[in-house]
Amino acid sequence: MEVKRDILWRVYLSYILVIGVCIAIFGKAVYIQQVQGAHWRSMSDSLHQRIDSIEAERGTIYSEDGQMLSTSIPQFDLFIDFRVEWLHEKSGIHFRENLDSLSFYLSNLFKDRSVDGYKQWLTEAYKDNEPYLELHKKTSYREYEQLRKFPLFRDGRYKSGLIVNERNIRLNPYGILAFRTIGLDRESSKVGLEKTYDSLLKGREGKQWVRTIAGGVKVPINDDYIIEPETGKDIVSTIDVFIQEIAENALMKMMEKNEAEHGCAIVMEVKTGKIKAIANLGKKPSGGYWEDYNYAISTTEPGSTFKLATMMALLEDKKINLNTMVDLEGGVWRVAGQTVYDSEQSGHRGVTAKQAFELSSNVGMAKLVSAYYSGQPSQFINRLKQMQMDTLTGIDLVGEGRSTIYKPGQKMWGPTTMPWMAFGYNLQISPLQTLALYNAVANQGKMMRPYLVSSVREEGVLLKNMDPIVVREKVCSDQTLAQLRECLEGVCIAGTAKELFKNSLFPVAGKTGTALVANGNKGYADKIYQSSFAGYFPADNPQYTCVVVVKNKPHAAVFYGASVAGPVFKEIADRLYSTYVKGGKNELNKKLLDSSLMSYAGSRKDMARVMGKLKLGFRDSASNATYVAVKGEARDLVVTAKSTPLNLMPELNGMGLKDAVYVCENMGLKLNIRGKGKVMAQSITAGLPVVKGQLVEVELNK
Repeated sequence: MEVKRDILWRVYLSYILVIGVCIAIFGKAVYIQQVQGAHWRSMSDSLHQRIDSIEAERGTIYSEDGQMLSTSIPQFDLFIDFRVEWLHEKSGIHFRENLDSLSFYLSNLFKDRSVDGYKQWLTEAYKDNEPYLELHKKTSYREYEQLRKFPLFRDGRYKSGLIVNERNIRLNPYGILAFRTIGLDRESSKVGLEKTYDSLLKGREGKQWVRTIAGGVKVPINDDYIIEPETGKDIVSTIDVFIQEIAENALMKMMEKNEAEHGCAIVMEVKTGKIKAIANLGKKPSGGYWEDYNYAISTTEPGSTFKLATMMALLEDKKINLNTMVDLEGGVWRVAGQTVYDSEQSGHRGVTAKQAFELSSNVGMAKLVSAYYSGQPSQFINRLKQMQMDTLTGIDLVGEGRSTIYKPGQKMWGPTTMPWMAFGYNLQISPLQTLALYNAVANQGKMMRPYLVSSVREEGVLLKNMDPIVVREKVCSDQTLAQLRECLEGVCIAGTAKELFKNSLFPVAGKTGTALVANGNKGYADKIYQSSFAGYFPADNPQYTCVVVVKNKPHAAVFYGASVAGPVFKEIADRLYSTYVKGGKNELNKKLLDSSLMSYAGSRKDMARVMGKLKLGFRDSASNATYVAVKGEARDLVVTAKSTPLNLMPELNGMGLKDAVYVCENMGLKLNIRGKGKVMAQSITAGLPVVKGQLVEVELNK
């Protein structure tokens, strides 16, 4: 019994000691968390202080006619540091006096909590001495400017504890318009001009002391930079918004009408190689179309638009002339165990080479190439090389697809390779390469490099002009050139496009194309056709070259190039001819000249800086407003507040485009902008109620 009691006593003692130790540990943990918590958290924060890179404001991408295609607007993450001593002075009188009104304004601004909800939330954070209370993330510039005037926050950071983490987000004011070409600016993926000219646009990063808090959020320790960030350069693209809208709308109408899978349309200025419009539309899984991929620089079998290259080779090598006869054999011809078919079997037999081209005969082109190049296929391939068909166009866009042209001796070369190449199969080139070739014919044989950026600027000052570049002075002789132009005009007068252009007010030169394309691993069974049209206008004095390529849905009822791609080309040509060619380019944007030279509106800081630089005196009655209007003569300028009320349409008149975009986009409004310069008219009258997502038409004065 004695032994048993001794053992039990020792067990009980050990148990009591373990319980005591556990209680002590728990008590210490509670003490550290509740009593010393703020101290240790601040110690932890101090260990996470470091110098961090501060993103520079990214440069803006403009259209050649002065429209803003891609720009940066600020966005703010807001925090409150309740450890600020001023908030706790005199038993927290400053905090208590401002709590009710601050809660009211925050609730009305963000609408994520009730007034009482904000009051309780802020009170608890204040009592806990919360070092970094996350007030609101992704705050717009407009919201931030309002918040700075709220009770408590208007006393400044060192009294209110308000901490602001600013960053820039990228905005495309025109939405879908040339979206894929202008590009995306994301850390994980940049495309288009945003990627090609990233080194110029991104500027130079700054340096600043920051503290890392919960969730990896970086908060500036003070407002001073170690190194000031340097804003990126602006680039001016060759895109013309008016022409881009025409091309985009014409392509969209046909895509929707024919329920096509994807398509592209490109417009090039003949003499320079400037790309004035580049539209790319792909079908979304949910329906509708979006600029999801740059089809214009992706390679595919071109189909019959490639017959221009075939004719150029035959004529330049003196193999044929336009009157050389060829038997079309009713549109069906057997060669090396395979059959060549004409897509439109007309029943013709003996025709001239020119007629075979106008009728877009696959048989005619295949027979001519086989007859004159079968013993020397390398001569045909070398001609294609001279036309730059085997090389990139050199356009200033990352991701241009490389062409595929097989050569004798390669594994994929066979007895049917060259005959099929003659009508645009067994090779792959991009629509842009097709455009460059047709443009060379329009430009007296001179091949230009397509390009998308015309200049680089910094704060409006020209840094560099991008001049047109000649890739090849002559792709063929003048004699061949004259014959090719006769053939292309013949297509629109007596060939496959005669119905399309029979009532045209101006001469057009071009070529239709219809190609059966594979549906991935399913092969050709789904009967998917690619419709295309390439040409230039007006044929007697070429100003613009255009190519349209549309990939139709399986078993589409309408799929010929003249019926699908042709109408898109014609709509673009008709609009540009009536606006730019016939009427003269200067008539496009003929508006009232700016007669209010001393009436401007915009950011208060910007206006003050401009007037300071110009040494203009002024009377200030704006009461520290964010946006102001400046009116009067040079010796009698008056600065007045520009009202931007919440949920009411702001007064935009007199603002520059960037300020107007900032104001409207931060209210969630969508803009449709016409012209350049200052705002002279807006579709919604200032002061009327507006809702997020509402469209506003804005007219500029030039």
